[in-house]
Amino acid sequence: MSKTLVAIGAALVTTACSTVGVRSGTEEPAYQTLAPAGDLEIRLYGERIAAQTVVTGTSDEARNQGFRRLAGYIFGGNARRASIAMTAPVAQSGGRSGGAQTIAMTAPVAQTPSGPDRWTVQFFMPAAYTMDQLPVPNDPTVELVVVPAETYAVVRFSGVGSVRAVETHKAELLAGLSGSGWVARDEPVVWFYDPPWTLPPMRRNEVAVRIGRE
Repeated sequence: MSKTLVAIGAALVTTACSTVGVRSGTEEPAYQTLAPAGDLEIRLYGERIAAQTVVTGTSDEARNQGFRRLAGYIFGGNARRASIAMTAPVAQSGGRSGGAQTIAMTAPVAQTPSGPDRWTVQFFMPAAYTMDQLPVPNDPTVELVVVPAETYAVVRFSGVGSVRAVETHKAELLAGLSGSGWVARDEPVVWFYDPPWTLPPMRRNEVAVRIGRE
């Protein structure tokens, strides 16, 4: 009983903190900050693993549907019936049953355009795990992928991450690359770090694009 009360108390504290943008204990993919390019931050990310799904619809619809699919996986919809504890939200781009396994999801959630009204949504997995250690998704629309090491230019912003805000910051990001010595190698992606209940001014969102030297 006491353990249950402690768990409930910890969950309430975490929810209260996330409401005002405090991401206590949330792991993020490791990166190295390179030389800045004006208002842009240039980051070098190492190889990492993501659970991803491809969704059709508007940006908001895809994010919501993708979130539900991936949440189904991390909350036990997998071949080992393992529970993966989500400590932060989601990027808009035959096993045996056993005891529950808790795996904390990292931030951000990534959303990447994959065609007209088509999006790839990703949850990044903790760095401590390999592909062999992660449970296989039951949902055939969810897959585990290895994301290669990449260099990104990043612009950060707050708010709800509306389509208008995202497009504005995409334009800012691409304009900022002009004359920087870096060029975009792909379409920009959106990274969301906070759950929907976080107050909009406290939310951390980022628009990022994979880049290379001119």
